[in-house]
Formats: sequence, structure tokens, C-alpha cells
Amino acid sequence: MATTAMIRIDGGNPITAVQEFLRGLMDNESIGGVLVPMHLFGKGIPMPTLVTDPDQLSGADPLAPAFPMNSAKLLARLTRGQAGERIAAVMRPCEIRAFVELVKLNQGSIDDVILVGLDCMGAFDNIGYKAFRGERDPFESTLEFHRQIGNGGAEIAPACLACEHPAPENADIILGLAGADLSGHIPVMAASPRGESLLIGLGLPESEPGGRDAALGAMIEVRTANRDAMFERTHAATGTLTDLSEYLASCVNCYNCRVACPVCYCKECVFNTDVFEHKPWQYMGWAKRKGSLKMPTDTVFYHLTRMAHMSMACVGCGQCSNACPNDIPVMELFRTVAARTQESFDYVPGRSLDEPPPLSVFKEDEFQDAVSHMA
Repeated sequence: MATTAMIRIDGGNPITAVQEFLRGLMDNESIGGVLVPMHLFGKGIPMPTLVTDPDQLSGADPLAPAFPMNSAKLLARLTRGQAGERIAAVMRPCEIRAFVELVKLNQGSIDDVILVGLDCMGAFDNIGYKAFRGERDPFESTLEFHRQIGNGGAEIAPACLACEHPAPENADIILGLAGADLSGHIPVMAASPRGESLLIGLGLPESEPGGRDAALGAMIEVRTANRDAMFERTHAATGTLTDLSEYLASCVNCYNCRVACPVCYCKECVFNTDVFEHKPWQYMGWAKRKGSLKMPTDTVFYHLTRMAHMSMACVGCGQCSNACPNDIPVMELFRTVAARTQESFDYVPGRSLDEPPPLSVFKEDEFQDAVSHMA
């Protein structure tokens, strides 16, 4: 799409400028609501909120460096069936990629959604965000974050430091934060026909992306190097079953990582069934065999099962690590395994709505090297 416009920033405050942009979207009769991070209380973390009253957008802050959850699951829930009205969802790139995977798995629909993607400058984990914000006004802490990013960066979450997808894919409208002067204006680009229609209707002044491509390129280069270094560290730390057991030693089987994962969608998990409700005599037998038995059991098997189920769809959002009460670097492990799995199938989750998940289809020409050795 050719349309590139600008969101003017008056008074040096990009947050209020984005709020006005979202109000403009809601003026379109086809948009019934906006899903956007909101500061709902004086303290805490901005949470995804479905807003239907434009006046309440004064609490919206999609630029906040907070990422308490991946909203892909929420959007899937809002689109699984007929709502009767379209929703504009303001999302990070990893959230859009996760939502695309859920749509392909028939867990949601793209039909009544306008995806508004933002270039992702990164975010803190939950504890890091609270420490960064302190007692400051939440909007002021957001502005301070972007000042720090412009001056060399802040200590964002490990998942963000290693994310090589800072630009939104499959969005209808893109807010080009990368390389933008947030004291002047934000480039906004149409990336689909329906995004173009909405953007033209807003009557915004035309613009150019400016230095966005160069800024994204520099960001991707740094993050890719961080990612590769992370893969090497994690592989070295988990290369054997003993190493893996040590890596996951603090796991208490709370299953928070499963709940937080945006692409883990099974209605019933095998780990919540009788399969893993062992009998007392079984525990005693296992303990007597080795002299002791670590409790709870099945922690390593749980993570291996999750990796087998989810590595193809992992988008690297880091919510698994964010949700872990014992600070196990689950994201690093999953991304390391997922990278190899996805490379084997030349598959990037969320890359395309038209690309079926590899394990859902059969191709005769797959893995010819392995097949030829077996023949």
C-alpha cells in the first residue's frame, strides 16, 4: 500500500497523539471498539482493555514499555464467533504473529479485526517495569523510556533483546516508531486495502517513513547478534539430560508458562488429567529404586512435552519466563529449541496467514536427505 501519513505530536507528547489517532479510528462507524493497553488504576501495569467509549481512551498507552501478557489469546476470544462489529486491536509484532497462528489453528478470525501494529522498541518484564516506573506518573515513565531508548536504550526484557522481528507483519495499519522523532510526528502506514481505506478516511497529512528502515535494520542487527549468543549459552547449559534437569531444577509444576503462552490453546492439557495423577505406591516405588525422589515429579517431562507441542508456533514473546515464579529462563530454552524446529521446516510463525502449520500438512518432498538414507 502506498499511503503514508503522519500523526502530529502537539506539546511533545506522543501518547496523547496516539490517543487522538485511536479516537479518530473509532469515529469510523465500522469500528465498534479498540483493544489497547490501558492504565486503569493509579498503580500497576497497563492491561489490554476493550474500549467502546472514545472518552475513556485517555488512559490508553500502547507506547508503555510494559508487556504483562500477550493479548493474542484475548483477541482470539473476541473473534471466535460473531461480535457484530469490527475491533481495532493495537498490538506488538509478537502479539500479531501469535494471533495469526491462532487464526490458522481455527482459534480466532481475522475477518472483523483491524490490526494496528507498532514498531516494537522493547519492554520490561513485569518486575522490571515496576522498578523502572517507581512512584512516577505512568505516562511520564513511558515518555522517559522513549527518551532513554533514543539515547542508547534501557535494560529491556531478555525476550525483547533477542527479538529479530521488531516490525509488525500482517498488520492493517503500522505506527512507525522506529527512527521517528517523537517530539514531532509519528509516521503511520497502510499495510492492507482495508487499512488504506481507514487511513484515508482519517484525513491525516501525508508523510514519509523517514529513517525507519535504517533504524529497523540497526535494531535487527543488534538483536540477531543477541539472539545467537543466547542460543549458544542455552545450548551449552542444556546439552545433556542432566544439564537440562539442572536448568529446570526450580520448576514447581505451577504451569504458569503454559497459561501465559499465547499459542498454547488446548482446552484440556494432558498434565491436568489422570495420566499424571500417580498412585502413592508408585511414588514409593520410584523413591526406593533410587533412594530418593524429587517432588514434584514430571517437571522435565512437562517441559519436553510443551516443547514438542509448541516449538513450531513459538513467537518468542517471553511471556513464559515473565510468568515463572522462580525465574527459570524458559524463554531462552524454548526459543533455542524452536529455532531449530522452525528452521527444519523453513517456517516462521506468524509470517503468513496462507502458510499452514507444518505439522498439519504432509509434503512428499520433505526431509529428502533423511528419506534417501532410509531407502
